[in-house]
Order: sequence, then C-alpha cells, then structure tokens
Amino acid sequence: MAGPRSVKSADRVLDILEAVGRKPNGATFMGLSAELRIPKSSLHALLELLRRRDYLEFDGGSRVYTVGVRAWETGFAYHRHNDIVDHAHHVLESIVEQVNETAQFAKLVGHENVYLTKVDSTHALRLQSEVGSRLSAHATGVGKALLAQLDESEVRRRFPGEELPVYTPNTISMVRDLLEEMRAIRVRGFAIDNEEYTLGVFCLAVPVFDRDNTASTAISVSVPQMRVTPDGLSRILAALAAGSLRISRSLGNKTPHPILDHLSDPVHAASGIAALEESNRYHSALTDRASAARLT
Repeated sequence: MAGPRSVKSADRVLDILEAVGRKPNGATFMGLSAELRIPKSSLHALLELLRRRDYLEFDGGSRVYTVGVRAWETGFAYHRHNDIVDHAHHVLESIVEQVNETAQFAKLVGHENVYLTKVDSTHALRLQSEVGSRLSAHATGVGKALLAQLDESEVRRRFPGEELPVYTPNTISMVRDLLEEMRAIRVRGFAIDNEEYTLGVFCLAVPVFDRDNTASTAISVSVPQMRVTPDGLSRILAALAAGSLRISRSLGNKTPHPILDHLSDPVHAASGIAALEESNRYHSALTDRASAARLT
C-alpha cells in the first residue's frame, strides 16, 4: 500500500521552519540552501512568503532568518488545545517544591522526545534545558520511559539499523542493548538517564498513562551528579510516581498503574532505588557513594 502523498512545496515550507527552529542563532540563506538542497529560486520565494506571513523574521544586517512571532502564536495554540500541559506544569511545580530539582514534561514523537514544559530548581547549578527542544529518546530518561511502553518491533522501527547515536561514554549505543534496558524499565517502573546525554547529569523518569492506559508523555527530574544521593533519589522517585498518577487521573485514567502506585509510597521508592544500586548495571556517582557508605 502506498504511503501518504507528499506535497513538495508544503514539505519544503515545513523543512525550512524546522531547520530555522533548530538553530539558536538563526540561519542564513546559503546555510539553508546547503542543508535542505532546495533550488535557490524556490528557496528564496518560500523564505519571502514565510517572512511576509511573519512565520520568519529577517535581519538585514546579519542576513539571518529566525523564527517569527506567527510561528510562536501557532505553536502556543498547542497549549491552548491541550489543557494537560498546564495541569502537568502545576504537578511539576509541586514536585520541585518537594525536591528542589528541575522537573520536565515531555512527549514522544517518533524517535525523539519533545519537552512541553519544565520547572527549574532554585539551585545555581541546575540542568539547562529548553521547552520545545527535541532529544533522541534512547539517551534520555523520559524517552526511555516511553519507549519501554512500546512493542520491541515498534522500537526497532523507530530506530532502524543496530547502531545508535552516542553522546557520552554512557550512552546506549546498540538497539539490542536498548531493548534489554526497555525490559528492565518495564519491571521496575521507572527509567534513568545515567549521564547518557549530558555528562554530570542523572535523571529519573516515569511514564504518564492516558485514558486507555497507553503512554505518550512522561515526567522526569534531573539532578547534577554532585547532588545525587540514594535518599534524594528515593524522594524524587516517590514524588514522580505520585505526580504521574495525578496527571493520569486528569486524563481520565481510572486505573492507577500498579507499579507507579507502589512507588508513590516513599518506603517502596527507597527499595526501588536500592535495587537499582545493587544491580551493578549503572556505574555512577550514586553507586560510588553507596559503596563508600557501606564501607564506613
């Protein structure tokens, strides 16, 4: 069966918007031409259309295109049409009040997770992340929490080939190892990012379940490794599990996920973190400190 018919001009407009949006300092005509391989005459016409409609802005001095206010307005409509983002933000605020570490809410889109909202901690040293950014799901806590809810065949479809992009020495680099990690996540109920995308950052994440018990969003808390402790992670995990249950109820989910319901109890959350330490699968500051504590 043939796939959906592509409309070349529409594809090109979206490609331009996405390319400009990925560049924090904007994009030049020649840079877009080289990246997108759109004929220069067509690219010029499309850029002028987007500029005239305020989806792009153009600085005549620097000759740089940046995202325009109309794109912001259109993107912000996602929040208006999805009350869940506002509700999730309130839940994240509650989590940060309890643990004072940065919390995020993200959605799985293809092989990436997109951050929809976040609440920062009050610490001077904290994760620097942006709402709207996309990261490869295999290297993040929220991404792995959501990939674990998919069939293994679907994970392989989203990551064709065996090798995965590597960002740090801890990044999972092979699909077979990612699938093994997915199995472990399903059993314990939560995912981690053990310095897999950014060195020095440890993350805990749990999925959020919709009305039909599927999960397309997740919440996470990120902690600089220097502040990682078993007790701190236990409190974070309990807060995340309880927060996920709250968001799931707002989505119409009437059956609390049994593992998250279990982990929302601080005692059980502590047991989950202890089991993570003892597994010897995840060498980090957490395991180093736990080993040191056992020797003293």
